[in-house]
Amino acid sequence: QVQLVESGGGLVQAGGSLNLSCTTTGPFQYFWNLGWYRQIPGAQRELVATIFGSGKTTYADYVKGRFTISRDNAKKILALQMNNLGPGDTAVYYCNIPDGGNYWGQGTQVTVSS
Repeated sequence: QVQLVESGGGLVQAGGSLNLSCTTTGPFQYFWNLGWYRQIPGAQRELVATIFGSGKTTYADYVKGRFTISRDNAKKILALQMNNLGPGDTAVYYCNIPDGGNYWGQGTQVTVSS
């Protein structure tokens, strides 16, 4: 059974940075696509960034140039480096593996104060 655990969220001032991590336990395939989503109360969960098994990355327009997604297949870790954060980035951030069973973590809260 694949399990995902996010960490690294917290409270930061606008303009600051956070680095989120998602640790995977259980079976893991290096070619799986991995993603980060975020959700604010009352809104749908939205895709922030994806890293494909090939290493190619894609980003939502509102995080391009500020966020960087990366993966370490050997350690089974997915990361999201977030720079120049603004209040609009406040949300619960989730990691996701859509392949093999569509797995989700429990989420980590990111709060950006103005």
